[in-house]
Amino acid sequence: MHAYRSHHCGQLTAAQVGETVRLSGWIHRKRDHGGVLFVDLRDHYGVTQIVADSDSPALAVLEGLRVESVVTIDGVVKARSEATVNPNLPTGAIEVFARGVTVQSAAQELPMPVFGEAEYPEEIRLRNRFLDLRREGLHANIMLRSHVIASLRKRMIDQGFTEFQTPILTASSPEGARDYLVPSRVHPGKFYALPQAPQQFKQLLMVAGFDRYFQIAPCFRDEDARADRSPGEFYQLDFEMSYVTQDDVFAAIEPVLHGVFEEFADWQGKGRTVSPLPFKRIPYRESMLKYGNDKPDLRNPILISDVSDHFQGSGFGRFASIVEAGDVVRAIPAPGTADKSRKFFDDMNSWAQGEGFAGLGYATRKGGEWGGPIAKNHGEDKMSALADQLGLGPDDGIFFAAGKEAQAAKLAGLARTRVGEQLDLIDKSRFEFCWIVDFPMFEYDEDAKKIDFSHNPFSMPQGELAALESKDPLDILAWQYDIVCNGIELSSGAIRNHRPEIMYKAFEIAGYSQADVDSNFAGMINAFKYGAPPHGGSAPGVDRIVMLLADQPNIREVILFPMNQKAEDLMMQAPSAVSERQLKELSIRLAPGVTLD
Repeated sequence: MHAYRSHHCGQLTAAQVGETVRLSGWIHRKRDHGGVLFVDLRDHYGVTQIVADSDSPALAVLEGLRVESVVTIDGVVKARSEATVNPNLPTGAIEVFARGVTVQSAAQELPMPVFGEAEYPEEIRLRNRFLDLRREGLHANIMLRSHVIASLRKRMIDQGFTEFQTPILTASSPEGARDYLVPSRVHPGKFYALPQAPQQFKQLLMVAGFDRYFQIAPCFRDEDARADRSPGEFYQLDFEMSYVTQDDVFAAIEPVLHGVFEEFADWQGKGRTVSPLPFKRIPYRESMLKYGNDKPDLRNPILISDVSDHFQGSGFGRFASIVEAGDVVRAIPAPGTADKSRKFFDDMNSWAQGEGFAGLGYATRKGGEWGGPIAKNHGEDKMSALADQLGLGPDDGIFFAAGKEAQAAKLAGLARTRVGEQLDLIDKSRFEFCWIVDFPMFEYDEDAKKIDFSHNPFSMPQGELAALESKDPLDILAWQYDIVCNGIELSSGAIRNHRPEIMYKAFEIAGYSQADVDSNFAGMINAFKYGAPPHGGSAPGVDRIVMLLADQPNIREVILFPMNQKAEDLMMQAPSAVSERQLKELSIRLAPGVTLD
């Protein structure tokens, strides 16, 4: 028999009753029933119930061990009585009577329990991540992640893509986020950068003649954490294609994403549905109007409307003056709120103020009768005309966001989400995908008082060079797109600008000289001068895909060893100080006031 196990802990069934077996694993849980000890033995594959009574030489040893000790059990498989069968376990029809036990590793008192799914402070969990990962839910999430990556890889290969690995040590480039810099020992005073994404390399692969590239790519960005973004590093399904239009890119990646989400939609019995192919396409400006952002959650049926025209010359002076000043009023329906008290509406206003806005106006309606200061001053007939435009019923209220367009859109978008949550309108049983398309190529930077790129400077403008030379920059659209699922942006992408003369012109409009382009993007712009095919791609985030499939609110729950919100690895104590000798080798001197402690 094998030194450690003849079977794993999720393997034994009634077919093995009577056999002598050997199992190894962690003591998951112990239950003492007065002279009979029941032990749940756990390994990667599952749990098997071990029984030791006064006739078992293993009893005294098992009684003296703490949970999470690692043991090897020799015993005989027995059938459980009908009353004690556990239908929720693959091994629930049997138990193993322990004839002997070998202690492989005795556990000390635990800093946190493994049994159960009780929530524990982030610091304790991350400092003891090796224990946290033993817990059933997190262990399952990480296995789901592995299966998802394997499925993505297979589906990409089936679509004709080839996997390549791009460099990790590269040059720093201004791509938006801060770089992680790596000092060079052999080139004092110079630094490598960890790639924010393989963007330039994958485009160079297209120039080099590799037609369809993909990679499960590690990316590194020195940016702050949030629920759907891990600080420091993340992984993405990076891909690029040559000789393609936007439609070709969508046609290639949609079956991959749709297939993976369908494959794992029923994970842990959740039974979710996936929006059909092809995915819905929503122009950027339409998304900002109807949903208040460019990553809409289409499970929420509420649509925002611009109702500025209704308040021109209105009896409600505040909105009338806002519209007269050239600003906007956006309406957010609140369906079926006739039974809600005024407190519900006042609480929404207080919530908006807590988010940093001046407030959120509202009008109530019950049986067709309007209530609230806005309705009273605006007038019954005008309110009814407004409601008719929105398609509201006699028991539907309205919230209002007013002010400058960008701020009103932002508040309306946040309010749409909150109303949907408060009224339980969001269908949690669906994965709803959409593409956001037709992003503006440029925007006006109020702080710098100049035109700048709004999204991705390497995108091809719609209309190409002719558009750059003849149109108002703020009217130019780009072949840029985002893929969104349930309000989470999975990735941005674009048909790339592969022609040097168009790239130089686009950067000129944003205030960059040809020398700036040649200096900052030398590798790519030089390559484009020697024949570059039209190409495009995207890079859906693996961590976010798994977070959605695992139905987790925080990306930390689907990453093996995540950092905390301060970008610290509490388990490995990184970042850490280094020695004076190491700094000297790298020709680095710390700034005054910074110590090695």
